[in-house]
Amino acid sequence: MSHLTRAGLFAAALSLTGPAVAQQAWDMPTPYADAIFHTQNILQFADDVREATGGNLNITVHSANSLFGHAEIRDAVRDGLVPIGEFLLSRLANEDPIFALDSIPFLASSYDDAERLWEASRDAVSERLGQQGLTVLYAVPWPGQSLYLRRDITDPADMAGLSFRAYNVATERLAQLLGATPTQVEETDIPTAFSTGRVEAMITSPSTGANAQAWDFTTHYIDTQAWLPKNIVVVNTDAFEALSDDDRAALLAAAEAAETRGWEMSRAETAEKIAALEAGGMIVSQPSEALAARLQEIGATMTAEWEATAGPDGAAVVEAYRNQ
Repeated sequence: MSHLTRAGLFAAALSLTGPAVAQQAWDMPTPYADAIFHTQNILQFADDVREATGGNLNITVHSANSLFGHAEIRDAVRDGLVPIGEFLLSRLANEDPIFALDSIPFLASSYDDAERLWEASRDAVSERLGQQGLTVLYAVPWPGQSLYLRRDITDPADMAGLSFRAYNVATERLAQLLGATPTQVEETDIPTAFSTGRVEAMITSPSTGANAQAWDFTTHYIDTQAWLPKNIVVVNTDAFEALSDDDRAALLAAAEAAETRGWEMSRAETAEKIAALEAGGMIVSQPSEALAARLQEIGATMTAEWEATAGPDGAAVVEAYRNQ
């Protein structure tokens, strides 16, 4: 993006800190293409805001990294280059452990649990982002991460020695606790890695698996829903507070509706993509009792490790989640 374009965006954002005026135009960067359900939900959110404010607030959605790249979106909103944006919350995990909470394997491994975890952690996430001048509007999860294998596994001991695709610290640790061998493989190299035997197992969402036609290189899908990572939509707090009382209320109401709708869309996406995996010829199953028990043990271990880094505040959030 050119310096002039950035300067123009900054000037426009600064203008929002003055008295609220009618017919404000907000640019909203998002990382994903228009066909992705998160973007579909945001487009509806923008329409709802426009209608509810009588055209006072017009949000233009810039999808597929077309305005800012994914890694830049949070900073762009924080720095006032744009008033509003969406990003994957766990991208901020290196800044504060609370941002990694929804990506701890087997802490919340269903939609119901993920909803309870968000209820328990929302205030803490909002407080941390608030320190950066950001106001949380809503969050919506991706489908849960599940196991893809080249053979059926019911005994967790059979994971021992398997080459397991790892793409970050958490998946590397997960592989180690399973007794598998973590192997770094980029997403674009997954089909070749499986076909050549360099990788024998991975964990990813049904969306990614279906889009990659995983049936061409794996045979079994075990529906573990290990974690449901969330996208979050935030607004620059100065821009938010510059709105009229009515427009702020309309924005918050549209955000609440988008969160409810988005979770429903995510659940539908899960069902649709698992059906696509089955249609492609994959065998879809739930984890065996023994495997499920081992995965829960791993979840407890990784949660304890997270709590050790997150301190008392993080432990309090997990306790609140478990006591709901």
